[in-house]
Amino acid sequence: MSDDKPSVDKPSVDKPTDEVDETTRKRPKPGDTPTSTTQTDAATSKTDKVDAANPEIAKAKGVEATTPDADEKAEDTFESGDLWAADIALTEAKAADDTDPVQIGERRGMFGAKAGADTTGYGGLRTPILFPGGSTKPYGGWFDEVTDTLGTALGTAGDTAYGTAIEKVVVDRGELTLHVKREALPTVARALRDDPALRFEMCTGVSGVHFPGEAGRELHAVYHLLSITHNRRIRLEVAAPDDDPRIPSVVETWPGTDWHERETWDMFGIVFEGHPSLTRILMPDDWPGHPQRKDYPLGGIPVEYKGGTVPPPDERRSYS
Repeated sequence: MSDDKPSVDKPSVDKPTDEVDETTRKRPKPGDTPTSTTQTDAATSKTDKVDAANPEIAKAKGVEATTPDADEKAEDTFESGDLWAADIALTEAKAADDTDPVQIGERRGMFGAKAGADTTGYGGLRTPILFPGGSTKPYGGWFDEVTDTLGTALGTAGDTAYGTAIEKVVVDRGELTLHVKREALPTVARALRDDPALRFEMCTGVSGVHFPGEAGRELHAVYHLLSITHNRRIRLEVAAPDDDPRIPSVVETWPGTDWHERETWDMFGIVFEGHPSLTRILMPDDWPGHPQRKDYPLGGIPVEYKGGTVPPPDERRSYS
């Protein structure tokens, strides 16, 4: 009896080759790690091409700037991952050129509360309150284009001229903020919306900020603008004093700010003149004060636990 097993013919398997059908190649998703040296080299080459094609990124990275020829432009557009990497690099390059900050005050303790005793145990902590300083031209990228176009639209004479209406331009962390004189806000808003080279069609929100230490400019309204046409975002900031918290409404220019201005009035007490119905939107109509101001009392409700009473935060003992 033979121990030999019957032979089985195995199907022949073609050895893999380097040739891959381009129609069946799986396109890697953004964020995938390259799996071959060829892919890694291609990704590196493409990243270098993105950096070199942007003069600001090339300058920040010490790469020689290049201008893509017509074939490269027609070959393909950058993928979303490439644009994301380029945007991060541009933001980092701009952040390196930020101006020195300006100190407007000092915060004491963990949360900066001044009313009542400190209950955090951090009464000795002192932190400077820093604002980014004003920037000077050239701002870089499309920032110069926007400010130059706005200057042309506003003109050079009158109370709404660019030099009068724009108090300060701040470029910080790759973002552009225009500090606008409150009387000129409606004119600046219309110019930013209507000029074909600007076209900031949307105001995505209005925020309030309270800086008690900034004398004469304690209340700030911040407007976040979006240009769908040009895919750009900028910020407007308008200041008003505590004793005259009036800022013109921009509902006529951007109707969507109706609810945002009502919330800013409700929380900070900024009176938006010309608003069609400036009433509270979060708190009851008879609520006293504006809860997000820094001079608003901490409040609190005494709670009893088996005969022991826990007082409100501003009435508790101090650790310092």
